[in-house]
Amino acid sequence: MTAKNKLSEETIAIIKSTVPVLAEHGEAITKQFYHLLFTNHPELLHMFNHVNQSEGKQQRALAQSIYAAAAHIDKLDEILPVVKQIAHKHRSLQVKAEHYPIVGKYLLIAMKDVLQEAATDEILDAWGEAYSVIADVFIAVEKEMYEEAENQAGGWEGFRSFLVIDKVKESEVITSFYLQPADGERLASYRPGQYVSVKAIIEEEEYNHIRQYSLSEVPGRHYYRISVKREDGRETPAGIVSNYLHHSIEPGDKVELTAPAGDFFFDKASSRPAVFLSGGVGQTPLVSMFKTAAEDSPTKDITYIHAALNSSVHAFDQEIRDTADRNEKISYYLCYELPNESDKQKKVYDKEGFIDEEWLNSLAVSRDAEFYFCGPLPFMKAMYSILKEWGVPEERTHFEFFGPSDNLEREDNKH
Repeated sequence: MTAKNKLSEETIAIIKSTVPVLAEHGEAITKQFYHLLFTNHPELLHMFNHVNQSEGKQQRALAQSIYAAAAHIDKLDEILPVVKQIAHKHRSLQVKAEHYPIVGKYLLIAMKDVLQEAATDEILDAWGEAYSVIADVFIAVEKEMYEEAENQAGGWEGFRSFLVIDKVKESEVITSFYLQPADGERLASYRPGQYVSVKAIIEEEEYNHIRQYSLSEVPGRHYYRISVKREDGRETPAGIVSNYLHHSIEPGDKVELTAPAGDFFFDKASSRPAVFLSGGVGQTPLVSMFKTAAEDSPTKDITYIHAALNSSVHAFDQEIRDTADRNEKISYYLCYELPNESDKQKKVYDKEGFIDEEWLNSLAVSRDAEFYFCGPLPFMKAMYSILKEWGVPEERTHFEFFGPSDNLEREDNKH
């Protein structure tokens, strides 16, 4: 897919002139935008994560996207990777072409509301024209994704009903759900690391809730497995969907899923060593990648490093150990921030505290590897900083955010 720039030089110049303004007022604009959007189209609340809205994460992510679009308006091809990443989420949430004019309308109104007299007719007209071009790119990319999801073997359009065939407690906070199509028909495959969207229809909730969960098992099984951390609200707002799944969904129940999506997946074609770095529940896509690498590339050097609070919240430890024990080319290391007494007695971990550069150097982690990492934002910032310090190029640095995208360049290395 190639972005075809249909904008005049004058329009491009006007859009680029607004970049400093967007850097300063971008989040105020997106906050006003979402207010207007949901006030006038409350039905769209069925699509959005309300917690991300309340915490301002979605507003920040959209502001960053608008800023990037403005900065690269003369070279839209440069942001196609980001477009495709967002398009995967849109497809999984069932964002359709008819939604784009609605978004464009309230985005321009929000710009006018926030910037007031600085938002001249000339600027608003230029942004209206630019939005139309950018929307066309998204619509075209997503059209291809919708067709691929539906037309693949075992694929489907929209939401499909799945039967919960098993429910397994993996740790004190993480539970796995094993899912098979309720219609008994074929199951679409996926790339290790991809996710599905789960629609939760909760009786006491005014709106449906959709959440993305990574597929935590190797592709090709007769089931999907999602592994869900229960967000109990001690540090963040209680997870509506995670608590619903943990407390209300049992084997025999049904859930609604969209087809697998996502651009964060294991590159089977690479001959380089593979290093997987995970923090907390960020291990779910990496478990699928790691086990796939172990099965498909038994001669590849593979390193799996996981960080958790302690063993009580650590899932899949035995599953990963069993895989590692079968292949001398695999190395597995654990870092516990606050090991409990049992952990200390059994010495089940390799490092206490946080993953840091000094420890990774002591493990002789190959800097020539493909690196995959996922976890809480502070963890991801720390891993990104280490890999950047090592000089690992961007094309070998693979990561995914659980939730709206953020900036890994910020100075915050505590994890």
